[in-house]
Amino acid sequence: MTDLVTAAMIVIGDEILSGRTKDKNIGHLADMLTAVGIDLKEVRIVPDEEYEIVAAVNALRARYTYLFTTGGIGPTHDDITADSIAKAFGVPCDYDPKAYQLLEQHYASRGLEFTEARKRMARMPVGASHIDNPISLAPGFTVENVHVMAGVPSIFQAMLDNVLPSLKHGTKMLSATIHCPLGEGTIGGPLGAIQKAHPDTIIGSYPKSLENGGFFTELVVRARDADVLETVRAEVADMVDQLSAKSA
Repeated sequence: MTDLVTAAMIVIGDEILSGRTKDKNIGHLADMLTAVGIDLKEVRIVPDEEYEIVAAVNALRARYTYLFTTGGIGPTHDDITADSIAKAFGVPCDYDPKAYQLLEQHYASRGLEFTEARKRMARMPVGASHIDNPISLAPGFTVENVHVMAGVPSIFQAMLDNVLPSLKHGTKMLSATIHCPLGEGTIGGPLGAIQKAHPDTIIGSYPKSLENGGFFTELVVRARDADVLETVRAEVADMVDQLSAKSA
């Protein structure tokens, strides 16, 4: 038996959709989740619009074990993630006493005014728990299976480091790579038949180009069971050998 744990991600921000900001968090989250056996199954990018955020949160939190969001918890007027998450859960969004005190003391120690804009970073859904932010202090938060974090990559990564130990980890996906000198048009049919015969595996086909104008295909077999992985790897390798011999 394998332990399947799944996740989704919502990237929030008009700046991502317009191209002004290039996302760096999706790949990092995927790498970190894969390392602990959590399958990232879906990523959505939504604008800074309450309806879109609420709809995406409610759809994905019900479908997957965990949901991660990035962006929209800063001090400006268009940072509406906290309000949107609160609306998705049907709870008020208010100043969190612990976060408020933390930020108030932080800005006082730096001789800076605790402005209304800065106070906004202490707002979160009532009942949420903190995600510590060791870089800029303003916390993210968790409501049930939804983890809400900053969009700035360094802060997102630091917050994620604090979240991961609290998550249920799954059975890690194993992989094996087979070099194939043939194109996808040649191997597509037989490869599909192998995949159909082994639904508990994932077989990927990735065309690659060579500097001299040639090409090859990298075949990757993924499975959670080492014996299953080896069985399918051997079948794929044998298929490649047979087709290569025919084309020689």
